[in-house]
Amino acid sequence: MDPDSVKSTLSNLAFGNVMAAAARDYQKEVLAQGKSQASSSVNQEVDLDELMDDPELEKLHADRIAALKKEAEKREALKKQGHGEYREVTEGDFLGEVTGSEKVICHFYHREFYRCKIVDKHLKTLALKHVDTKFIKLDAENAPFFVAKLGVKTLPCVILFRKGIAVDRLVGFQDLGGKDDFPTKTLEALLIKKGILIEKKEDADAEDDGNHENRRRTVRSSLNPDSDSD
Repeated sequence: MDPDSVKSTLSNLAFGNVMAAAARDYQKEVLAQGKSQASSSVNQEVDLDELMDDPELEKLHADRIAALKKEAEKREALKKQGHGEYREVTEGDFLGEVTGSEKVICHFYHREFYRCKIVDKHLKTLALKHVDTKFIKLDAENAPFFVAKLGVKTLPCVILFRKGIAVDRLVGFQDLGGKDDFPTKTLEALLIKKGILIEKKEDADAEDDGNHENRRRTVRSSLNPDSDSD
């Protein structure tokens, strides 16, 4: 046999052996990866099962249920005291109403005053939302004793009570911009600032989202100074 032919044959055999070995190594690597993924999947399933039986998670869930139940019971108790609605009371009932709840908002009004009707509209909306505070109204003409006792001279007059004590008041619309068309949010914000209402979490979150969106718009405007703003 020709020596060159023998060398070529041996070289081909050697190359073939190398390729076969490489193929075997590749196959082993693929199998190892498959086993690793399968093992990882099993571990994840086990972790999820363990998580479902986690006593700390069960305690958190139980605490949350208990808190919701307590809140519901509190709301029902407050509603029995006249919270959750905007009600008219008489002079004879007034003292019991303002001393029967920790926080009370009372609107001294006159039936024929247009601005008193505006206050009625806003307080009726807020009463449904802020159950922690009692909302009532008292006809000033039919309550001369408390009008004199509390020094009510201008209507509408909204007096804020804490534990039966008058702590603050809103007279007319001077704290609301002096205009008739102020939104309920303006009155709500003022009452929250005065501490007679509690800011709701969803309102705070919505405000944060709005501020975030405004910041994004400001950034976009600064990046595109020539863009039209509709």
